Amino acid sequence: MLTDVMKRDTNRLTTSRLRVAPGFVAIAIATIALFSVGGVLAPSSISHSAIIGMVPFAAVLAIAGLGQMLVVQQGGIDLSVAGGISLAVVISTHEPAGDSSKLGSAILMAVAFALAAGLVNGILVSLLRLNSIIATLGMNALLYGAVFAVSGGTPRSTTALLAAVAGGSTVGIPNAAFFAVAALIVVSVLTKKTVAGRRFEAIGANPAAARAVGLRVRVHQTLSFVWAQLLYCLAGVLLAGITNQPTAFQGDSLLLPSVAVVVLAGTSLLGGRGFPISTVIAALFLLQLQQFVLALGVDTSVQTLVQAIALAVGVSLYSVNWSSVRRRLFVRKPTQAIPA
Repeated sequence: MLTDVMKRDTNRLTTSRLRVAPGFVAIAIATIALFSVGGVLAPSSISHSAIIGMVPFAAVLAIAGLGQMLVVQQGGIDLSVAGGISLAVVISTHEPAGDSSKLGSAILMAVAFALAAGLVNGILVSLLRLNSIIATLGMNALLYGAVFAVSGGTPRSTTALLAAVAGGSTVGIPNAAFFAVAALIVVSVLTKKTVAGRRFEAIGANPAAARAVGLRVRVHQTLSFVWAQLLYCLAGVLLAGITNQPTAFQGDSLLLPSVAVVVLAGTSLLGGRGFPISTVIAALFLLQLQQFVLALGVDTSVQTLVQAIALAVGVSLYSVNWSSVRRRLFVRKPTQAIPA
């Protein structure tokens, strides 16, 4: 019977790929509407310079969001995203010390830290059964300890090579956008077109049934944190190149947005199917929304409020059973006739 349940979940995931995801339609329409409204109410928010300045940061958020999506697909939430990105930033800037010839070894060092952090997160959650929020919050503290050990809390300018690669542009398009597209292709192919990817989504949808049919549930859950940390590392390295003198807390601003873009894309917080393309579009939407709010002259402190509202809207759209709410509010119960 459990085998039948597993097959049914897998078939549901497979057949649903043939249809356009509702989350994609919603976020695509919302993004188009946002740019249209911006063109009317705040034309400066969609100017060429504004778009070129926004796209690199949207690309960084998209990459971080793809990492968060992999964890959410397994029913968890990764709160170590800020520490992972910040550590990659300080390693990429402090270890080379302005020498571009040392950039390669610094990036390898950042990747090694990311692998270790992801593996520890995965072991704590999948093997020791700790809550993902508690485990990753503790890992985030450890990562920030490493950040201070490397940087001493002082910023340092990025190398010329990293600034040219991550902060430069090709044919007028910021290079960071190409890295985001590459990450999107890799994540999409691995999760949608491979046997391991289909198992990964099936495990997230129904871990008990997956375990019953012999799938390696703990391995896939552990690897979700490892792949996520590698994507955070890529986002941090890009951020170090985009920002001339990044701070030691550069990843803090990406914690809430990384969850918001996943939810806005339609990925359930309970796990299951993920939506990589929608996640990237949601990152573009959220960054443009912030830019639109700032163009209206609203204080920068409102950015966090905007992100929180976007997260709340995403959760309400895809988590609340609206048909049940409508029935409770608008469907009247039949009145019983009073006996004579």
